[in-house]
Amino acid sequence: MFLKTDFKFKKFELDTVDESVFSTDFDDSDWRVVRIPHDWGIEGDFSADNDATVNQIIEDGMTKPQVITGWTGGLPMVGAGVYRKWVKIEKTDKVFLEFDGVMWNSRIYINGKLAGQNHFGYKSFSVDITDFVNFDKENLIAVYAEVRENSGRWYSGAGIYRNIRLVSKPEKHIAYNGIWVRQTYADKGLAILDISAELVNVSGFTAKITSPNGETFEYTTEDDAILAEIKNPMLWDIDEPNLYTVEITLENGYSETVRFGIRMCEFTKQGFFLNGRYLKMNGVCMHHDLGAIGAAVNKSALKRQIEIMKGMGVNAWRTSHNPPAPELLELCDEMGLVVMDEFFDEWRLQKVKNGYAQTYDDFVKQDVIDIIKRDRNHPSVIMWSTGNEVREQIDDNGWKEARTLYDLVKATDPTRPVTNGLSHYPACYTKYMAFYTDIVGLNYKPHTYGDDLKKYPEKMFLGSETASCISSRGIYHFPAEIEIADKRWDDLAISDYGLMAPPWAYYAEREIAAQKDFPQVMGEFIWTGFDYLGEPTPYYTNWPSRSSYFGVVDLAGLPKNRYYLYRSVWTDIPTLHIFPHWNWENKIGENVPVHIYTNYDEVELFVNGKSQGKRTFAEKKAEFADKKEEWQNQVERFRLIWNDVVYEPGEITAVAYKNGKEAERKTIKTAGEPYEIRLLAYKESILADGEDLNYITAQIVDKDGNLCPNADNRITFTADKAEVYATDAGDQRETETFLRADKKAMSGMLVAVVRSDKQGNATIIATADGLISGIITFECK
Repeated sequence: MFLKTDFKFKKFELDTVDESVFSTDFDDSDWRVVRIPHDWGIEGDFSADNDATVNQIIEDGMTKPQVITGWTGGLPMVGAGVYRKWVKIEKTDKVFLEFDGVMWNSRIYINGKLAGQNHFGYKSFSVDITDFVNFDKENLIAVYAEVRENSGRWYSGAGIYRNIRLVSKPEKHIAYNGIWVRQTYADKGLAILDISAELVNVSGFTAKITSPNGETFEYTTEDDAILAEIKNPMLWDIDEPNLYTVEITLENGYSETVRFGIRMCEFTKQGFFLNGRYLKMNGVCMHHDLGAIGAAVNKSALKRQIEIMKGMGVNAWRTSHNPPAPELLELCDEMGLVVMDEFFDEWRLQKVKNGYAQTYDDFVKQDVIDIIKRDRNHPSVIMWSTGNEVREQIDDNGWKEARTLYDLVKATDPTRPVTNGLSHYPACYTKYMAFYTDIVGLNYKPHTYGDDLKKYPEKMFLGSETASCISSRGIYHFPAEIEIADKRWDDLAISDYGLMAPPWAYYAEREIAAQKDFPQVMGEFIWTGFDYLGEPTPYYTNWPSRSSYFGVVDLAGLPKNRYYLYRSVWTDIPTLHIFPHWNWENKIGENVPVHIYTNYDEVELFVNGKSQGKRTFAEKKAEFADKKEEWQNQVERFRLIWNDVVYEPGEITAVAYKNGKEAERKTIKTAGEPYEIRLLAYKESILADGEDLNYITAQIVDKDGNLCPNADNRITFTADKAEVYATDAGDQRETETFLRADKKAMSGMLVAVVRSDKQGNATIIATADGLISGIITFECK
């Protein structure tokens, strides 16, 4: 059973926790009551003092140590936390606590005695508590968790941030994550499955397979494995994510069930093929935080992220840079995404003082095995990544570590290829690490694809991390020019023209062009799908910047302009997206470039009814006068640009043509003064379980319903039969805690995160001084 409610919690300073807090007679009556999953770091206000440090981030091109703020989000996650809960445990042979993740170092106490511990915050683990339990009585479960400064390069969250289960088993049982449905062969006519179980104190089992349409197959063995044949299998695919289940039953009646999928994955020098069909991976890298609710896992929030990403054509996910929550993989199985499952951000050579490198030598081999055993039944997981930009790439002996991990992965799961996010070029080849991968994962190397394909014809390639274009939703700087530099602005924002990137990276179109020009490269994983907490490049030293600018979507889940670039390239959804907004009171008579993302053939632009001319996409040029001309050509292959538009209030209209005929038109009008609040609900109904979330977007509009793109009014949300849990405008510079019901809008919008434990119709009201209030109702069931 899940343990979720009635945990007593208290946060302490590091190295101040007395052992008495784990005892059964300790008085915790003045401690807070929290719900699991729980992230204590997200609960506080942002402050530079929370994570200010002197560091040199080699991966970001820093040549010397600097005073850095906001690196891990500027939130109060550093510290120690203790959770206490009393649970009555009925008599059984064996009892375990299964943790999906506790950040970072953890110890588990039962009735005051240490029963187990874990060193890696992203790892799932099980603790046998049988010998510590007083059966048929109340037992104290106490969990200690600590997060030290410099334990990661982004916001990790803190505490019991993933789910816990109390699991009872008989003496004869199946080990933790002990079932494996290993696909040994599959085509459209036949699948052969090697189904094994790690059995404890017993041999033999019965396997009952149930197909997606309810058909069942049953097999029995006296051993620990069977071969099962499935004729005409219903294949798992991104468009039809068919899922089977297998129930393993022992002689004593004990059983466990896992889901799996049958699919044909072919990794070739011509690209990736899923079930015989060429599939370019349109992927995103994603950290695990969920914006305003922090790192505490929430399935409905994860589902929303996936839905938003799929809306722009995403079909692949990289769990950068550590193992994900099980819920993410469950959703990828159900919703049809392929996954690069990544293990570590660092190996033995440390990037941060208190990161994984401290425990690497003692635990890495067992960690790799445990991670694979947990995730190997997920059909969405198609490859393992052993690391990201590890510093061993440039070490003369780094290849030995790569070889050790490669061999370990292959011994544990020979059915999936191994990759690695390689950033040092050409050191990843000259120091040989690239040769201990099946697929060479290249970070930010679109300009090398052509040479690599020629030099290493035996290898397969993937853009494992790409773009790192940076922007702030709805904010613009002029001139609108390509900037590949560590450039900063006084407002600590980045222009939403989507033309800026830090020195190691580039605008989005550069990778899109390379992927089009080299179809053998299996695809790309954009850095990143959503903004995330921490790594506020390029404003590491400019508080209050405290979260990333890399996302195609902001931290609140609101799309930036680049979202429509990818949608226009990656999908067939008719797309006609104009930017910037048309409220430029201080630029009347001055130039305001207009850009359009579209997948139509041709577009004509009008300003107040006057044509500014038609545009079609540029052809790929063979030769260039200089680097800037090459960059501009790449951009104009995928966006239409009118650089000579003179601003005058009114409206701009884009008319799109397909096969010479008008197909669609869009208009942006100069908005008047803010007048009222318009509310939009992400879902029409939610479960009244206190966990299912709805996202209510408030838009500040004028009398005619036009979005006011510069409005930053403070909006207050109130709720009936619901709780406003958090608010966020996606502003990378906001320092108020997320966990409040009011906040200033950015670029005319603000999002409220709402939940309920009451059935009925919930009503949300949004108010702001001088504006007509917004109201919306949705069902809680």
